[in-house]
Amino acid sequence: MLAGEAVVAIWNGIAPEARDEFYAWHLKEHIPERVGIPGFRRGRRYVAITPDTQPDFFTLYETDTIEVIQGSDYTNRLNAPTPWTQSVTKHFRDTARSLARVLESHGPGVGGVLLAVRFDADAAGLNPLRALVREAAGAARVCGAHLCAADTVASGARTAESEGRTDIQAPPNWFALIEATDADAVAKLLPQSAIIAAGARGPFHRGIYRLEHMRLKTAFSS
Repeated sequence: MLAGEAVVAIWNGIAPEARDEFYAWHLKEHIPERVGIPGFRRGRRYVAITPDTQPDFFTLYETDTIEVIQGSDYTNRLNAPTPWTQSVTKHFRDTARSLARVLESHGPGVGGVLLAVRFDADAAGLNPLRALVREAAGAARVCGAHLCAADTVASGARTAESEGRTDIQAPPNWFALIEATDADAVAKLLPQSAIIAAGARGPFHRGIYRLEHMRLKTAFSS
């Protein structure tokens, strides 16, 4: 299961010449900074492992509640980006970011591979989509299955960190995350036809990612 009632989910690419700097910044400054915010519990970064998965990176922050990521502690960080943050994010590509409530979360733990599916839907589709995610949670080698719905106002708010950036796309309104032990375990889960039948509509974005790094709140980041 996820570690809280809300998440910040970020999909982004990076210019090839800035890839090494992105790794250094993300590991040494950015994830520790974010996990150090009160109410943030865990941060994870994933990298694409299938040719059709775009963009390259997916980052997930789990928080106590939706109020944590709507609140002043997080907003203050977004409005005071470090020089390193400002330097690296200039090289971001195809960024989508969603501040979202966790509607469903099932499973015994974290998986080394993650399927992320972004889509749109109406509230009327909530129960069928919930059922679809619960069904995926029971599949072989699946460690977790989660359904999230964005706070669209908070997700779309501009801050000093995003000012002037042209890489930022519309935030995904709904997304499902399926964690498993390996890519084969998620490859056939949540096919587009099943999501449409459950009430979802496009645009659809589907990607399979491998876990690269995970950080919990520690004495060094609190």
